[in-house]
Amino acid sequence: MSNSYNLKEFFGDLPKNIFSGFVVSLVALPLALGLAIASDAPPISGVIASIVGGIVCSIFGGSKLTITGPGNGLVVVLLFSINSLGEGNLYQGYLFTLAAVVFSGILIFLFGLFRLGALSEFFPSSALQGMLAAIGIGILAKQAHVMIGITEIKGSTIEILSKIPDSFLFILLNPTRENLIPAFIGIFSFFILVFYSKLRNPLFHLIPAPMWVIIFAISLFYYLEVFVLSGSGLSEDLLISLPDNLLSNLPFPDFGIITTKRFLSAVISITLIASIESLLSIKAVDKLDPEKRRSNVNKDLKALGLATFISGLIGGLNVVTVIARSSVNVNNGGSNKSSNFFHAIFLIGFVLIFQNQIEKIALPALAAILVYTGYKLAAPDNFIRILRVGKEQAAIYLITLFITIYGGIMTGIGFGIISTFIFHVIINKNFFIFSRNFFKPNVLMYLEQESGNYYISVENFCSFLNFYKLKRKIGEIPENQHAIIDFSLCDFVDHTVMEDLSDYQRTFNRKGGVFEIIGLDSHSADTQHPFAIRKSLPSSDFFSFQNNLTKRQVSLKQLASVLEWRYSPENSFITSKLEAFTYFKAKTLNYEYNKLSSLENDFKIVDISYSEGAFIAKDNLLATFMLINLEYSIPKFVLDRDFLLSAFSEFSNYSEINLTRFPDFSKRFYLAGSNKSKVKTLFDSKLIFFFESHSYYRIESSGKEILIKGKSRVLSINEIKSLLSFSRELLSLLNNKYL
Repeated sequence: MSNSYNLKEFFGDLPKNIFSGFVVSLVALPLALGLAIASDAPPISGVIASIVGGIVCSIFGGSKLTITGPGNGLVVVLLFSINSLGEGNLYQGYLFTLAAVVFSGILIFLFGLFRLGALSEFFPSSALQGMLAAIGIGILAKQAHVMIGITEIKGSTIEILSKIPDSFLFILLNPTRENLIPAFIGIFSFFILVFYSKLRNPLFHLIPAPMWVIIFAISLFYYLEVFVLSGSGLSEDLLISLPDNLLSNLPFPDFGIITTKRFLSAVISITLIASIESLLSIKAVDKLDPEKRRSNVNKDLKALGLATFISGLIGGLNVVTVIARSSVNVNNGGSNKSSNFFHAIFLIGFVLIFQNQIEKIALPALAAILVYTGYKLAAPDNFIRILRVGKEQAAIYLITLFITIYGGIMTGIGFGIISTFIFHVIINKNFFIFSRNFFKPNVLMYLEQESGNYYISVENFCSFLNFYKLKRKIGEIPENQHAIIDFSLCDFVDHTVMEDLSDYQRTFNRKGGVFEIIGLDSHSADTQHPFAIRKSLPSSDFFSFQNNLTKRQVSLKQLASVLEWRYSPENSFITSKLEAFTYFKAKTLNYEYNKLSSLENDFKIVDISYSEGAFIAKDNLLATFMLINLEYSIPKFVLDRDFLLSAFSEFSNYSEINLTRFPDFSKRFYLAGSNKSKVKTLFDSKLIFFFESHSYYRIESSGKEILIKGKSRVLSINEIKSLLSFSRELLSLLNNKYL
C-alpha cells in the first residue's frame, strides 16, 4: 500500500487532537466492551478492534476525522455467526468467526483496491434507514434483558422482544437482592444516558455519557462491597472478565471450516455490512467536517480491510468507521487523523493500567448503553422524519425494517432496494421510463465559455440506480466554482438524490462556490419537504400531504403584522450567511422556517433546524436565532458564558480576550476574537454595561452580520419580543459608535 502520509499534518494541532482522542477513548471503551459482549464474543475483542483500527487507519486511511473500531451494525451479524458456526459452542464459534473476520478484511481491502467504494450509492436512503432501525431493534431486544440482570434469554428477535415484559415482571415479583441490584444498575444507567443530552451544562458534558455510566457502575460496586454488603451483590456472570495476561492470551482464528457454505455466508454478510456501515459513516462525517474535506473512500476501505485482517488474527472483531465516536471527535476539536491514533493509545493505557477496575463493571450497565444505542437507531422520530419526506419513503422504511427483522440483514436490504424501485414505477405509472433509459448516458456536462459556469444537464430519470453518473460529473467540478444542475429534461428525481444534492449545496457554499439546481419548477412533489421526490407527472392523491399553520405560527404572523414585517412559514435551504458563523462550523444546517424579516432587511428572526453528530450520535436541535445585518464592519468575536476548557469549543480558532478593566465581566463571560485590539476597542464601558444588565444571549459577529442565540429551543412569542428588544438596543449602541 502506497503511503503518502504527511507527518506535518499528523502532528498539526497536537494538543487539540490529544484532548479529542482522550475524550473519544472515554466513549470507545464502554462501547467496545459492550458491542463485543452483545455479539457473544469476549469483551477484549472489541477493545482489540478499536486499538488496531485506531493505529492502522490513522496511518493508512483516507479520512481526516473518522474514528474506527467495532460497529453497531455488525452486532446482529456477528452474533448469528458465532452462534451458528459454533453450533452451540460459543468459544469455538468465536474462533471460526475470527477466521471469517480475517477473510472479510481481505475482501474489504480488495473492494478498496478495485475502487468499489461507489457501491454505497446503490442503496436508497430510506431502505438503509430501515435496515439500521432493524439492527437497533435487534440490539435492544437482546440487551433489554441483560440490562435488568437476566442473561439466559435466547431466540429470534421477535421471540426475545415478546419476552421483555415477562423479564421485568419477574424482577417485580421476585424482589431479592440478587435481582434488584443488577436491575437498579441497568435502569439507572439508562436514565443517565437519556437525561445526559437534556442537561446542556458544558462542565457536565466534559465527560461523555457512556463514561458516566462506567463511573457509576464501578463506584457502586465498591460502595456495595465495602459499606453495605459482604460482597457486591453481583454474580460472576454479570461482571466483565478479561484475560489475566492480555498480551500472551490472545486467541488465534480457527480456519477449519473455511470450505463450508455456512462459513462463506458468514464472510459475505460480515463484509457487506461492514462496508455499508463504514461508507455511510465516512459520508456522514464528511458532512460534519468544519473544513468540508472529502474523504478518499477507496483508500479508507483498504485501510479498514488491513485493520480488520490484523484484528481478526489477534482476536479482535471487524474494524469499521463508527459515526458515534467520530461525532464526538468532531465536537471536541479533532482536526486530523492523529485523534484516531491517540484514542487507540489511551485505550491501551486503560486496559493495561485499569484492568482490575474494568472487571468491576456490571454487564447491566453496558447493556443499558446498548439499549440506548438500539433505541437511537430505531427511534420513532426517525420514522416521523422519513414520513414527512413522503408516505412512499415511510413504506420503504417499514418494508425494509420488518423483512430485516424476520429474514436477516441481506434479505432486508435486498427487499428495500426492490421495493424502492417498485414504488418508483407505481409513482410514475410507467415502467418504461426506467427500462428504456437505464443504459442510456443521461448526464451531460460542459463549461460555459461566456460565464465560466459548469453546466450539467440530467435527462430521463435520476434515482439511486444511476445517481453515481451525476456524482461522477459533480466530483470533477472545483467546489469554489459555479455549478448549475438542470433537471428540465428529467422526468423523475428520487429522495436519495435530493438529499445528497443538498449536501453538495452546503459544501459548495462553504468553499465559496455556488451550486444551483434548476429545472424542477415544472415538477410536482407530494410533500413540502425539500428532499421529497420530484416528478413531472401529476401527483397521486394517495400520497397527498397537508400543511396548516400551528398556533405559534399564527401568533408569529400576527406579530409580523404588528411590526409591519414580512413573515414566511415555509422551509427553505440555509444561506451561506449562516454557515459563515463559527457556531455552525461543526454542525449540519438542515433548514430554516418561520422567518420574520424587517422591510429594511436589517433584522431577521428565524427558527433553524440543525444537528450535531449523525446517525445514532445525531442530536437534532431546533432554536430561534436573530440575524442583524450591519451597514458597516465590526471585529469578529464570540461572546458566550464562561466555562472550563472553553478553548476546545466550536470557536477555538479565536483567541481568548480578558478585559482587565472589567474583571467582573471577564469572570462571567468568555470573550474571543480574531483581532484582540479591535475587539477590546469595541467593548467599551457602555457595551459592557449593556451585556451585564441584560439577560444572557450568545452573541457572535462575522464582521458584517451578528448572530444572537438564547435558549437551545424555539422561543415563545414573549421571548421573541424580548430578543427583538435586546437586538434593537444592541444595534443602537453599535450605530452610535460606528455611524
